Amino acid sequence: MTAAARGPGAFATLANWQIFTVCVLVWSTTWYAITLQLRHATPEAGVALRFALAGAAVLAWCAWRGVSLRFPWRVHARLAAQGVFMYSLSYLGYYHAEQYIASGLVAVVSSASPLLNALGAHWLWRAPLGVRFVTGALLAMSGVALIFLPELQHATQGAATLRGVGITLLGLALSVSGNLLATRNARESLPLWPSMGFGMLWGSACSFAVLLLTGQTLHWPQDPQWWGSLLYLALAGSVLTFAGYLTLLQRIGPGRASTIGVMTPVLALCVSVAFEGYRPGLAALAGAALAVAGNFWMLRR
Repeated sequence: MTAAARGPGAFATLANWQIFTVCVLVWSTTWYAITLQLRHATPEAGVALRFALAGAAVLAWCAWRGVSLRFPWRVHARLAAQGVFMYSLSYLGYYHAEQYIASGLVAVVSSASPLLNALGAHWLWRAPLGVRFVTGALLAMSGVALIFLPELQHATQGAATLRGVGITLLGLALSVSGNLLATRNARESLPLWPSMGFGMLWGSACSFAVLLLTGQTLHWPQDPQWWGSLLYLALAGSVLTFAGYLTLLQRIGPGRASTIGVMTPVLALCVSVAFEGYRPGLAALAGAALAVAGNFWMLRR
């Protein structure tokens, strides 16, 4: 496949650890940017606008580079499935879950994604699943749980908590499905950048449909922080990071690529320290060390 067919090769010359670092650095800051979005927009509006802008930017870039954007409808059906799961429903699940439970509990549940992605790839394509990876995933999940131990201790067993955990599990299942659909599309040699752009637009359309079906209205806030956070989430938190993540997914598989999701909460602590006055205790520091060790163990050859 030629470079033109693949699209802009932003990550073609980067090593896996460099792409991994870029994704973790950016995604760890999007948590704070999302809080700025939710001040003036519902989850449906925030997710729809974020991926509409991101998808349009990707396709405009591809068109400028002369990359073909023509796909048969059967391919668009696969891209739509990837987009609905990866760029819409899973995000809506996580956003809504935080209305019932603390973000830390959402992070702990979603940290199971590397193990679930690896199990899905093993079941579908007999991808290797070693003891080292499983033990590393469990170690990393334990570390994330320690980081958010105070939030877990304050979580009650009421209806709201159970509802939040259930929505988080649903979001996790949808996210894993999106990852596996993206892996299948990559295995069928669909070009990364056009596929990502169309997938984002399909995901945005799904979020807009949910917004309309639930009777919500879309408005345009005057807050400059809202617009700045939207641009950051769309261009850095979506275009840049998903391009890197999907590149890793092609190179090392869905299980190992999704370990980004374990390291993101660890670095997000630094963002909270800088912008929200958070002061981690010994449990959080120990959890960060465990999460890093688990990631290293999973990614080590």
